[in-house]
Amino acid sequence: MIINKIEVFVCCPGRNFVTVKVTTSEGVYGVGDATVNGREQAVVTLLEEHIIPCLIGRNAHDIEDIWQYLYRGVYWRKGPINMAAVAAIDMALWDIKGKVAGLPVYQLLGGKSRKGVTLYAHANGENIEHTLDNAEKHVAAGFKAVRLQSAIPGLAVTYGVLGDKKDYFEMQGSRPLPPEEAWSTQKYFNMIVDLFERARSRLGNEVQLVHDVHSRLTPIESARLGKLLEPYNLMFLEDASMAENQENYKLIRQHTTTPLAIGETYNTIWDCKDLIQNQLIDYIRVAATHAGGITALRRIADFASIFNVKTAPHGAPDLSPICFAAHMHLNTWAPNFGVQEFVGFGDQNLRQIFQHRTEIVDGMAYLSDAPGLGIEFDEEAAKAFPYKRSYLPVSRLEDGTMWNW
Repeated sequence: MIINKIEVFVCCPGRNFVTVKVTTSEGVYGVGDATVNGREQAVVTLLEEHIIPCLIGRNAHDIEDIWQYLYRGVYWRKGPINMAAVAAIDMALWDIKGKVAGLPVYQLLGGKSRKGVTLYAHANGENIEHTLDNAEKHVAAGFKAVRLQSAIPGLAVTYGVLGDKKDYFEMQGSRPLPPEEAWSTQKYFNMIVDLFERARSRLGNEVQLVHDVHSRLTPIESARLGKLLEPYNLMFLEDASMAENQENYKLIRQHTTTPLAIGETYNTIWDCKDLIQNQLIDYIRVAATHAGGITALRRIADFASIFNVKTAPHGAPDLSPICFAAHMHLNTWAPNFGVQEFVGFGDQNLRQIFQHRTEIVDGMAYLSDAPGLGIEFDEEAAKAFPYKRSYLPVSRLEDGTMWNW
């Protein structure tokens, strides 16, 4: 089962996606997601100039050896660009193996641990009332878990919520240069407790609530926030502070019992090893695309299970439906799975390019038994949506200081 062709496609049906297609001598092919928001072309160059030439002629069944070759066989390890390229190849090879075996990938991992995958939806709003209106719509649709994000009074736009009522997906692909947005921790604290107090009043105590801080707080500020939100029984507080210094979470942990989640910017098990083994977090949120694919994430999941840490994979709109499919197989298998972030499948253009049969019922996702990842990539449909440069925003304090979201 020899790899004889690898192609890279970049399309922008509202936001950019980098898709890798690996084809074998038997005509069987697999697909993977290599998207890194704002650095898409860097991954394309790495794949086309450095990785693809090294893989032609190799056995597509040797997933483990190829992963180790791409990770250990280079001097420059880790990093988001490198690990996204590795991830896309890895996903495509698992897709191929599943198709050859005639089995969905979760069966190759060891089979099901659950019937369906619990999702949490996003409720964003230009104010608290708007956010809670949207949250009620998700609850009415059957979601048992909802992330709440509200714009902050006194700040024009805040990353993570709607700006000027624009469509969230459209915003992801319409930033030709990084927009700069002001941040004020004090104004945030003036709003946040009111948001969750009113949420519990309107939504009741049965709905699981999530909040994403986007790493805008110092550790002691995060500790204060976690303490303030304890009465509202959050499922978890996400990305409270940056953890490049993993000691930061010791400070947060000793002050609050609010569950903590982090990991969407992590690229290897080493980025989260101390946080997991010291039980400083409750959910690890690494994404298959950014952390080395299915091979890497199942190791992280197994390691986390030893320390009572659950998985909650990142599910932003700048991860393609191929990554979502990879997460679905991992989530179906992983005994310590917690919850999957879900922002929907976007518009018809996206569904035309990435075709899948995942069923969403009452806030739960159910995989089909299609072999491999169970998703198809339409190259011709993708050509109608060429790459368009776009970036995530930059945060500054109100005095102009760069901030570490």
